[in-house]
Amino acid sequence: MKSFLTNLECTYCGVELSADEPHRTCPDCGKVLYPRYDLQAAGKALDREDLKNRPANMWRYFELMPVRDEANVVTLGEGFTPIFKAERLGADIGCPTLYIKDEGINPTGSFKARGLGAAVSKALELGITRLTMPSAGNAAGAMTAYAAKAGMEAYVFMPKDAPEANRVEVEITGANLELVDGFITDAGRISGERAAELGLFDVSTLREPYRVEGKKTMGYEIAEQMDWTLPDVILYPTGGGTGIVGMWKAFDEMEAMGWIDGKRPRMFAIQSEGCAPIVRAFNEGTEFAEPWENPDTLAAGIRVPAAIGDYLILQSLRQSNGGAITVSEQEILSDMRAVASLEGMFVCPEGAALSAALRKLLAEGTLSPDESILLLNTGSGLKYLDMIR
Repeated sequence: MKSFLTNLECTYCGVELSADEPHRTCPDCGKVLYPRYDLQAAGKALDREDLKNRPANMWRYFELMPVRDEANVVTLGEGFTPIFKAERLGADIGCPTLYIKDEGINPTGSFKARGLGAAVSKALELGITRLTMPSAGNAAGAMTAYAAKAGMEAYVFMPKDAPEANRVEVEITGANLELVDGFITDAGRISGERAAELGLFDVSTLREPYRVEGKKTMGYEIAEQMDWTLPDVILYPTGGGTGIVGMWKAFDEMEAMGWIDGKRPRMFAIQSEGCAPIVRAFNEGTEFAEPWENPDTLAAGIRVPAAIGDYLILQSLRQSNGGAITVSEQEILSDMRAVASLEGMFVCPEGAALSAALRKLLAEGTLSPDESILLLNTGSGLKYLDMIR
């Protein structure tokens, strides 16, 4: 198989760079870089029907992934997670056509396996052997697992109050863990300092070009698993926002190849009342999101006070005629129980925030019960036992 990767492009100023040497953010404006592909050639060479006999993981879309040589793919079987029709939960909420895509059954128990699988694979191809990152939880375990599989050295900087499961999985893979007295932004600052001191390559969210490529495969899968018809609405728990922008990128690419038409889902970002910079920026109509002071939520994955891809998240919400809404901690805990008791799925707090938000969006009339709605549960609740207690 051949990757149709062509170059990297800044999502803000449009500068183009080589995809065959290490880059992080745009050297001109400091914004997010995206890998770009020859989609016209890909559309001619690859038919969506060709996918049917491929392995059930995210590398089934290899031609639209950033690794040029299949020998450099580092995989633990991530991706192609199932989509369930949530009939009992839908009846409880008042939404008959409700679906849940369960990312909690990915390797390391979360959707982070996708992004870090792609980033570590590309790092291997580029000859990078020492990685670092800050993490509020699940990304850390994913990065260190893939780094271990690839034989790389890994460093992680994590807030002291991150879930215990995330701390343990970093340690058990042999990575170097430093607990930080502060938030994910503080961990990010220290990770950057260590990268400069020790010659490490920092794979922070959207501060390198390739994690988004793993996350975009959720968009490809949704289209393929739903017979190339996208749902009317997608709800997504939003911290760094790579999932939302990755899916939006996937929809662009598939439309350019003729795999889907121009009809897009309305995208909704869901955040906690205790950390809601994207919701505030969306409501205020700003291009960027001001950092959130004193973030506080048990949903560690969305306790992100500032996101470098804020402008990309807000663009996707507005272009899709979507929105952004917050939920309370009590609503999150309540819906963890509701989803488990009605669907048998032990979703993570971030995933439970979605069904809680859906109740609000239906009640206020923003969404209609007649729409088909997809919730992206981003991880397993089993990784949050200490937080839930």
